[in-house]
Amino acid sequence: MKKLSLLFVLLFIISSCKESPEEKIAEEPLIVTETAKARIDSVLQSFVDANNIAGVSALIFEQGKEVYYNAFGFADKEAQKPMTRNTIVQIYSMTKPITGTALMTLYEEGKFKLDDPISMYIPEFSNMTVYTGVDKNGKVLTEPLDRPVTIRDVTRHTAGFPNRADIPGLSEMLEEADAMNRENTLTQMAEKMANVPLWFQPGTQWEYGPSVDVQALLVERISGVPYSDYVRSHVLDPLKMEETRYYIPEEDRDRFAKLYIRTGEGELVQDSITYSNYTEHWPLTRGGSGLTSTLDNYMRFAQMLVHEGSLDSVQILKPETVKLMATNQLADSITERSWLPTKGQVGFGIDFAVRVAPPKTPEENNGTVGEFYWDGAASTLFWVDPVNELTAVMFVQLFPYDQIGLHKQFRDAVYGPYPFE
Repeated sequence: MKKLSLLFVLLFIISSCKESPEEKIAEEPLIVTETAKARIDSVLQSFVDANNIAGVSALIFEQGKEVYYNAFGFADKEAQKPMTRNTIVQIYSMTKPITGTALMTLYEEGKFKLDDPISMYIPEFSNMTVYTGVDKNGKVLTEPLDRPVTIRDVTRHTAGFPNRADIPGLSEMLEEADAMNRENTLTQMAEKMANVPLWFQPGTQWEYGPSVDVQALLVERISGVPYSDYVRSHVLDPLKMEETRYYIPEEDRDRFAKLYIRTGEGELVQDSITYSNYTEHWPLTRGGSGLTSTLDNYMRFAQMLVHEGSLDSVQILKPETVKLMATNQLADSITERSWLPTKGQVGFGIDFAVRVAPPKTPEENNGTVGEFYWDGAASTLFWVDPVNELTAVMFVQLFPYDQIGLHKQFRDAVYGPYPFE
């Protein structure tokens, strides 16, 4: 009888240790398989070998676990300093989703509504006009606003702020205003922006520009706290993103990657202009760019998003807020969308591009419907794929922005060639 009881106990223990098929599937990566890892390695190495980038690193999580990391080439080619996991890079517009997250923490507190005019909080924008062209003498002509610029407009880039060098008369006004001078405060930035007419009526077009810098000032005005302090205390520090910063202290500068300008096939020249943006304290803390980060730091931000606003028991946003941010906010009537269509089948949510349909051709970027993401001027990239619970961050320091198809080939390597495997 005792032997029989012991046998039942052993059988119970063995069965308890076995994973169910569902548990086993959940723990195995479905996308980033060994085959995918080999593809990613091959693709990233090939760009370095061709000397079209100096160095690159990538980190991918799937189902809450790290499934890929590697780095190739150099953070500083001249010094033969390798690209590593803790290399610090300039993330440029990948600052924008962080700013949007900071703003939406105030939205959750009921401090504003998305369709509030921005002038409710930034009265400097109370008397905006809209550009209609120039007269025969080159004088800029304007008309009144059809409706005010709203907070929703500045989160989805439909505010109308000009950001081009080829608009007769208006581009000259924009350059003269010099709103993005690093010596300006956010308030001085707004004062100067307000003196330049909008390029088009709010809500009628999608045009990338300084809208997220206005979001930073909104955070400052609504919270009563300097923007750099607010984003630090409400987003970066709670997520343990201590190395995501506007200013790099001297002791960390040996990890700061050089930025390279590609002047032709296999030809790279080290940039000598942007370095001081991050090694001196400047009055302007832009919401649209200006942060530096590391792979692991930015992955913590991406992981918070894929886990619907929480990471390691810390809640930054509510699930419904993340869903709102990842929902396309562009009506079909907004047909003028600048270069956004080059990103593929996407709309735009709150500070993210949002994939609304699968790729129609093999030439388009790979991705899963429901994915939301953004990139940076130095060709950095991240995305959040909620369907597969996958997040990817790729760091490189390359100007001009990805003219070599790096993003496309990286995505293809992750998901497999079109159509998806």
